[in-house]
Amino acid sequence: MKIGDLVYELPAELIAQEPAAERSAARLLVLEGDCLAHARVGDLPAWLRPGDLLVLNDTRVIPARVRGSRPSGGRLELLLCDPMGDAVWEALVRGSPRVGERVVLERGEGEWLADLGDGRWRVRLDVGMPVLDWLDVAGEVPLPPYIRRAEGPTASDRERYQTTFAGAPGAVAAPTAGLHFTPALFDALAARGIERTFVTLHVGPGTFLPIRNDDLDGYRMAPERYVLSADAVDAIGRARAAGRRIVAVGTTVVRTLESAAAAGDLAPGEGSAGLFIAPGHRFRLVDALVTNFHLPRTPLLAMVAALAGWERIRAAYETAVRERYRFYSFGDAMLIS
Repeated sequence: MKIGDLVYELPAELIAQEPAAERSAARLLVLEGDCLAHARVGDLPAWLRPGDLLVLNDTRVIPARVRGSRPSGGRLELLLCDPMGDAVWEALVRGSPRVGERVVLERGEGEWLADLGDGRWRVRLDVGMPVLDWLDVAGEVPLPPYIRRAEGPTASDRERYQTTFAGAPGAVAAPTAGLHFTPALFDALAARGIERTFVTLHVGPGTFLPIRNDDLDGYRMAPERYVLSADAVDAIGRARAAGRRIVAVGTTVVRTLESAAAAGDLAPGEGSAGLFIAPGHRFRLVDALVTNFHLPRTPLLAMVAALAGWERIRAAYETAVRERYRFYSFGDAMLIS
């Protein structure tokens, strides 16, 4: 695959700016073999097989975007990405901070400790409470940059840019395929004999960054933290032993499972997912995928091409554009089976 293979034309009006009125009412493009079908996410029980194991990412998105200013008054925007301990965080910063300088924040302040390059900084926060509690009152939902609204994030985004099953806080972007799932849909899937389990991968900003050079062989993913529970490892092991399919809900689950499997047998515990999955990858665990539509030139698009084959994905995306599907985080979904 060449980087040019990961490019497609998308009319701007197909980039979803709002979620579907009802989560599971989003459209579903089903790619099964060489056949394409049009459905709704709520129809998933009919398209999956009894005995399939759905694996979902239960990370919780934190309101990680905060506004700040330099002592001189210059404006800053921070996206708090990774906690380093003792109220020290790594952050992506828009603006021009300086090492050793204080930063004025809503209901708090901080100090710049180190310039890590590429807009990434290390900052010590002084906010008078646990940082996650402070973000709940001072932070904004970190919507992706392609969601452009004059009013910015709204109160409803705190609910809709979050899965209904979100657990451990730590992500700065939603595992968007999971946004479509509701308790009622889970009940319908269970009635069909489709099981589910959860992993946790805290999605970072590097997930959605485009590949900026033409050397796919030299591309390196930004690693992200994951946790595999004993229950998840057991459920996956039983499904594999019985010859049942593992259906990943979202590319973050694919990266978690394939990164963990690359090291050998699955084991409970924490790890780092930095595997770049592109055509030629041999999938060790994942058999099928529920996913949203992805940006051009991104590792996520390379991943779905690795699972389905680029020609099939190209045809599916061309169909999705022609049929006016909604794209990206708040958009419609695809089942690759």
